[in-house]
Amino acid sequence: MNSVKEHGIGSGQIIRRKGDGSLEYHRDDLTVEEPLEIRIARKTLATTMRTPGHDEELAAGFLVSEGIVRTRAEIDQFSRPAESRNRENIITVELAEGVKVKLGSVKRFGTISSSCGICGKESIAAIRQNFPAITSAKDVRIDIEILLSLPPLLRNLQGEFARTGGIHAAGIFNLSGEPKVVREDIGRHNAVDKTVGRAFLDGQLPLDRHVLLVSGRASFEIMQKALSAGIPIVASVSAPSTLAMEFARESNQTLVGFLRPPSFNVYSHIERVALS
Repeated sequence: MNSVKEHGIGSGQIIRRKGDGSLEYHRDDLTVEEPLEIRIARKTLATTMRTPGHDEELAAGFLVSEGIVRTRAEIDQFSRPAESRNRENIITVELAEGVKVKLGSVKRFGTISSSCGICGKESIAAIRQNFPAITSAKDVRIDIEILLSLPPLLRNLQGEFARTGGIHAAGIFNLSGEPKVVREDIGRHNAVDKTVGRAFLDGQLPLDRHVLLVSGRASFEIMQKALSAGIPIVASVSAPSTLAMEFARESNQTLVGFLRPPSFNVYSHIERVALS
């Protein structure tokens, strides 16, 4: 199939069988999936399968969620290795002068697929980072109508999903339902990294008065990434895992699942949802 890439979308020739049994040649838009190697200096930390675009945000969000960097000042710049043939699929993070990080427990083993952000780690214990539990103020609450308005709003902001039907989205919203950052990627965890990374690069962390909405299910790693950004409320349009629920309860995070207006489920810390 001959394909042409446009941002995160590739277009190729296909054969489509129609409802009446006839065949036609057609061009179809597909989500691009390519590897991204994340490096600090010359040391490779991870290779993740992602949709190209916003690579600096993805790398920054990954470093935040792994506990490698805590403040914007720790990152000096991003670069691509000039000598590499596949330089567009490598992002190098240059740390600020004097910043030293421990990388031994962070290194991923193998390639992280677009469907799993933690598959490359040796064990769950190896990814449970030392982030403090949420300590948001008592007035951090979201109204039901605002919560229910978020899925259609996120969907309207998914430009590439409308064209391909094969990409995930993550959005950070304030408690009034206003979108702050929305990103798309073939991997759920990458979409979250891109949103968190953007907020981190803008000096907006912690996001202690915000909501993270993901277009798929809520996994353990998505909850951890939200915690690394200080996000107290996480919502998903699909199901959470048992580990995600347990982690949310331990971390004082509100977890909302199956957010499909007019219904939803609350799995932990319901006090942040204004039910009346």
